[in-house]
Amino acid sequence: MSEQRVGLGIDVHRLDPSRKLILGGVEIPHDRGLMGHSDADVLTHAICDALLGAAALGDIGTHFPDTDERYRGVSSLTLLAEVLKRIGEAGFSVVNVDATVVAQEPKLTPHFPEIKAKLCTVLGISHDALGLKATTTERLGAIGRAEGIEAVAVCLIGRA
Repeated sequence: MSEQRVGLGIDVHRLDPSRKLILGGVEIPHDRGLMGHSDADVLTHAICDALLGAAALGDIGTHFPDTDERYRGVSSLTLLAEVLKRIGEAGFSVVNVDATVVAQEPKLTPHFPEIKAKLCTVLGISHDALGLKATTTERLGAIGRAEGIEAVAVCLIGRA
């Protein structure tokens, strides 16, 4: 690849008892989900922002504003597919993604194989090109009090 770029994405959403918990396009059994205009999938949103940032195309809110009813309740995997289309139009493809979900609860590692399979399919990358981790904040702050979930993603994209 003649040009490579790195992008960073971060997203946080509050937990809400009236919502389902969706991470990486997978419904995770939990008593609360994430509040947001779309499905509020913080993991996929962080990956979208990392990819858009690496391609210097802005952020997820610019492309899919919460004021646009077309995106109400939409699957974030649909948004990710659109992000990939846009970075592709700019001449880039995904090399790899590394992401961490920060949540006090629920335990996420058992769901990683399914999450990884969905994300790799949409991203068009092999399983060894997606790093996926989970951590807690040791009960510190809003995430530690289980008020929300955060995700951080970094990516490498390249232009041939």
